[in-house]
Amino acid sequence: MSNETNVTWHEHRVSREIREKKNNHKGCVIWFTGLSGSGKSTIANTLDHLLHQADLQSVVLDGDNVRHGLNAGAGMLKDAHGDDFSKRFGLGFSAQDREENIRRIGAVAEIFTQIGVIALTAFISPYRTDRDKVRNTLREGEFIEVFVDTPLDVCEQRDPKGLYKKARAGEIKGFTGIDDPYEEPTAPELVLLAAEKTPDILAVEVITFLKDKGIIH
Repeated sequence: MSNETNVTWHEHRVSREIREKKNNHKGCVIWFTGLSGSGKSTIANTLDHLLHQADLQSVVLDGDNVRHGLNAGAGMLKDAHGDDFSKRFGLGFSAQDREENIRRIGAVAEIFTQIGVIALTAFISPYRTDRDKVRNTLREGEFIEVFVDTPLDVCEQRDPKGLYKKARAGEIKGFTGIDDPYEEPTAPELVLLAAEKTPDILAVEVITFLKDKGIIH
């Protein structure tokens, strides 16, 4: 008998509805997607701050931070004995690894929705099919795709990590927007024009959307 047949789903004694009632808002996933340097993380953290000030429960799952732990690459994750176990479980930046990266993040974000938390994810997540797979794991209306629409030339001008410069020089291969595609959302719930507005204004636009949808009050 395989181990998979011994895995059983357990219902929780404290229901999602009870937790949402206590939090005084619904759980959801706000999925920020866009090019590197578009402003995803800045907007997500600004929004998180505003939600916290309003006594609402939220959490930020940021692409770089997750790559340091849950999805660390080879050499980045070691146990107490110094053994590198990220070689077995870590992820790189191939299309297959990026797909698994998004799958794992989607699973974590879904757990947060189950406890009535607003999960804010900030990942390039360049492929539509990967984002749609996460959407399909959630209830209708729980996955809020937010396209941070910042032109490539603006992202390159910002280049906060110097990644575009390295990609243009051939030092980084498979870089999204340069020699790897970014597939823009076809029907996102929100489009944020981060080259034209400040993070504070854009965060308020997201809050307005959440209120309009009855997720928060």
